[in-house]
Amino acid sequence: MVPDVSTGSSTLGLINYLFGKGRRDEHTDPHIVAAWDMAGAPDPGRDPTATYTQLARRLDHHVDLRTRELGGKKPPQHVWHCPVRTAPGDRYLTDTEWAEVARRVVAATGIAPDGDEKACRWIAVRHADDHIHIMATTVRADGRRPRMNRDGWRAQRECRKIEAEFGLRRLKSGDLTAPRTPTGAERAKAERQGQEKAAREWLREQAYAVAAAVRSIDEYFNVLRSLGIQVRLRIGPETGEVTGYSLAAPGDTSRGEPIWFGGSSLAPDLSYNRLCERLQTQTLADRPQPVADPAEPWHRTETAIRDANAVLESGDDAVAQGYLDAFGDALHNLALTANGGHRAELQAAARAFNSARRSAIRADHQAATALREAAKELAYASHDPGGLAIALIFAALHVARAAAKWHEQRGHEQQAAAAEEAFRHLQAGYRQAAQPVLADLARRAPRATTASRFEQDLRAVLPDHADRVLSDPAWPALTTTLARAETAGHNPRRLLSEVGARRELDSAEHPAEVLNWRITAQPNRRAQAARRQSTISGTTSMSAAPRPPATPVNMTPEERGRHR
Repeated sequence: MVPDVSTGSSTLGLINYLFGKGRRDEHTDPHIVAAWDMAGAPDPGRDPTATYTQLARRLDHHVDLRTRELGGKKPPQHVWHCPVRTAPGDRYLTDTEWAEVARRVVAATGIAPDGDEKACRWIAVRHADDHIHIMATTVRADGRRPRMNRDGWRAQRECRKIEAEFGLRRLKSGDLTAPRTPTGAERAKAERQGQEKAAREWLREQAYAVAAAVRSIDEYFNVLRSLGIQVRLRIGPETGEVTGYSLAAPGDTSRGEPIWFGGSSLAPDLSYNRLCERLQTQTLADRPQPVADPAEPWHRTETAIRDANAVLESGDDAVAQGYLDAFGDALHNLALTANGGHRAELQAAARAFNSARRSAIRADHQAATALREAAKELAYASHDPGGLAIALIFAALHVARAAAKWHEQRGHEQQAAAAEEAFRHLQAGYRQAAQPVLADLARRAPRATTASRFEQDLRAVLPDHADRVLSDPAWPALTTTLARAETAGHNPRRLLSEVGARRELDSAEHPAEVLNWRITAQPNRRAQAARRQSTISGTTSMSAAPRPPATPVNMTPEERGRHR
């Protein structure tokens, strides 16, 4: 059950909306289910003898009576509005049940405490199966304002109790940073049109995915337009500068006009100001040049994602929040580059983590620049990295789980649940992508003498973990990876010592898999040295000979023979 508190200044305007047809003709049978005084509150939905306009004005007069008694000193934003909606899939409540919900919410928020005869006047209107609207004027009979501090939080807390008592879906308590969910009318419209998602949800997902990949606010708007999304900028009358924007989905209209959603109404961190904090102004000359090694963006992103684990334990909440936001970008771009059947799971993980990347903590975006820039490079990577992509998913798994723990420790229930959901999707995607690759690596295992040498290296540098690693079904695959790393210029013993010293090995269910992907993510040293030599040679000759096709980066001598 979701309450959504807001304030306004027009009692009559809100009444007209509540008892009208709705912006998209979605209101059916509008009527009052509860009020400060059911006998004294005329119901425009239940009086067939009077016109709608007359009844609306009568109700406005009764509800707003206290503000009129102030002698023209009507306080600003004196209209309190709180829609309360059940979760998708919940049963429909009766009018009597909704009346109880309304009375409990106004009591909990301080609008009308139980037994307070001088409390504010209020009404609760139902015009759909799954929600009501509570409206009140925040002036008491004694002329004072009600005590409404943290009213949104208190409404949420009361709704959690109502869910338990009414047998409804138990939602997680939020911190008022969650975006608005689609209304029942928006969902019904999407259903009629054969769309899987309401326009609000679809636009939000597109905006997140585009913001993750682009490097400037202008590019953000241009890419959205290329997707068929209409963009309307809000220009400040005095400065002439952009102060906000709205988006409209293709074909989403009402009476022939586009239905606009403001960036901040899609999600708080999609507002113009929040996006400008992350997307710097950039000219074409500032764009990064193509890197010599196509695998470099993958190596850089994998390293930055692993660093995020340590940051989440650093104790600096602003920095950690910045990393969580940048990690959300990395998930979107990781899904963008996926080619296999696991792409759907990665996309689902990125969508789920959209709700875990924000909280009431203000993010330090500058601290996470390395991760954000690496993630954006990944969006433009054209190289198929093979096992390196799986190593990146594997690293992302640990960050998603760490994010869930970080949010849980700070009481961010909704964000913790979203991070856990992202973890589950990443885990499913990892299994789909990793199993055939591990099986192929196992088939290519080196000779027994080579595998025995790697076993000796393992026991020498990781004696406490050696037995578990050797009994792991992924050990044959790990021997192939070690052989390839050795061919690429690494010392196997030193490499095992380095990657084994990192966290998660103690608690890993499959320690050989952990070591395998950590080693896979190591750069090819010989290829790096060759590129450096090529760069030096290029500075002494303007007519360098064309470079031959690169040999696959991680290949054993035996495989190289087959490759020829």
